[in-house]
Amino acid sequence: MILSRRERLIITLALIVVSIFVLDRFVLGPLLISYSTARAKKDELQAEKDRSAGLLDRREQLGRKWRQMLAEGLKQDPAEAESQLLHALDDWFQEAGLDLSSLRPERPSEKTDLRKVICHAVGSGSMASVSRFLWLVETAEIPVKLEAVQLRSRKEGTDDLALQVRLSTLYLVDDEGSEPTEGGGQ
Repeated sequence: MILSRRERLIITLALIVVSIFVLDRFVLGPLLISYSTARAKKDELQAEKDRSAGLLDRREQLGRKWRQMLAEGLKQDPAEAESQLLHALDDWFQEAGLDLSSLRPERPSEKTDLRKVICHAVGSGSMASVSRFLWLVETAEIPVKLEAVQLRSRKEGTDDLALQVRLSTLYLVDDEGSEPTEGGGQ
């Protein structure tokens, strides 16, 4: 069978079209899908790597901060933590110019590694003294939290205020989970 030039051209074009279709369907299509899947996986892994690097940096920063807190104020003995808070409160009241009338510590029973000592303080003074006291508490070097504040006027129409605060500080229980005996160090 002898094919004419036109028939050979049609057969050649048909073979080229079928070859392109087969290449697209069985080679190029799966290759492009595989490439896009690999690209998405790479982006996902890169994002996870970035998050992990951020966590490691944050861990390092928090580790430094934790060591600083331990060195500067976080105690392991509840009596030391209580004493530190009471002395700080006395200093803050004096520095702010407030009259301290009552100071009452308490230790709630908790079963965590970080426990707290709570202290209730009552005093009086001017608005400037109260704001100075609150600023001293908020910028303290020791781990202290202002949990409650109650402020009221002692005499109507004057700058004589009564202040009641509830503050807490943390202390760290040692690895065995046993708390030192109260009054053992003082």
